Amino acid sequence: MAILWRHSALAHRHAEIGGELEDWNGMGTAWFYDDTPERAKADYEAVRTKAGLMDVSGLKKVHLVGPDAAYVIDRVTTRNVEKIAVGRSTYAAILNSEGKFIDDCVIYHLAVNSWMVVHGTGTGMEQLTMVAAAKNVAVLFDDDLHNMSLQGPVAVEFLAKHIDGIRDLAYFGILNTKLFGKNAMISRTGYTGERGYEIYVGAKDAVHVWDNILAEGQSMGIRPVQFSTLDMLRIESYLLFYPGDNSETFPFEDEACGDTIWELGLEFTVSPGKEGFIGAENHYASKGKERFKIYGVQLSNSMEQMEMFARVMHDGKDVGVITYGLSSELNGYSVAIARLDPAVAKAGTKLTVIQPNGAELAATAEEMPFYDQEKKIRAAKG
Repeated sequence: MAILWRHSALAHRHAEIGGELEDWNGMGTAWFYDDTPERAKADYEAVRTKAGLMDVSGLKKVHLVGPDAAYVIDRVTTRNVEKIAVGRSTYAAILNSEGKFIDDCVIYHLAVNSWMVVHGTGTGMEQLTMVAAAKNVAVLFDDDLHNMSLQGPVAVEFLAKHIDGIRDLAYFGILNTKLFGKNAMISRTGYTGERGYEIYVGAKDAVHVWDNILAEGQSMGIRPVQFSTLDMLRIESYLLFYPGDNSETFPFEDEACGDTIWELGLEFTVSPGKEGFIGAENHYASKGKERFKIYGVQLSNSMEQMEMFARVMHDGKDVGVITYGLSSELNGYSVAIARLDPAVAKAGTKLTVIQPNGAELAATAEEMPFYDQEKKIRAAKG
């Protein structure tokens, strides 16, 4: 039985609309409001065509304050922290000493000597705390700060009615403002592939902001979206989930768990020429030695959803496994993220997906993302 040691101020709001709270990252999270295909489809399509509001307070928010804050983050993450201006954020990876991926995060530069690192279920905070030892920096875990994610095409239209300058907020930008009379930090980030925003408020203001967004946004099609919807959205947008796409869930037969970011396709998170971060030497040494590649799979003539743990075959040989699949009537395809043999991780390679029930489905390997391939939607201006 999971021990829930964190609490969302929005828990009772989730319960009122049918949410049964389950553990995610130590916090009770509304994975489902209604565990039916109809609800899942409606929530997914709301984000893709209107907007959805999600409680993502289960993400861990860690403040680093002091003269050595930038040094600690620079040592722990793959990004060149000196390049992150105040009021900006960036996506980064965190590796262990073997150069294997253990977490991802978004680094926020809030003010001079003041940073925030937001991460998921990995050991990012442990790495930050370890490196901060004996340094002139305070590492503060903040569970009072709640974050809700407003994602979808009408999100900017809604926020523009309340926040001056929101249209000018660049991708990965930060804006400190007021929303419905409460202090809020708005981040132009998300986990959906849409133009979206994450709204950070104190616990005492979370219900007020949540209620007002839903009440006023209802006429624009904004609705509360269950947490599980993120899996559907992220699959077609090439957004990985730790440990769901990793060897912790799909272990190697003869090796310990641990994936390189070359294998995961996250090498872009390493700032050009950066050295000195934890695992750097082993990271660079592992280039070209990929045991698998995270890659896309698309069914050729079926809308059946590819299931987790389905095997992928090529010329009668087992060449990989499906991590998560999505069947989208809206976009007219059935697609999935897979861990594939590098030899077949090439667009157009013919594959066969064998479902856990034995059904065989014709497929091809395809580059990701499947949705918004040029990433123009999530980074749109104006």
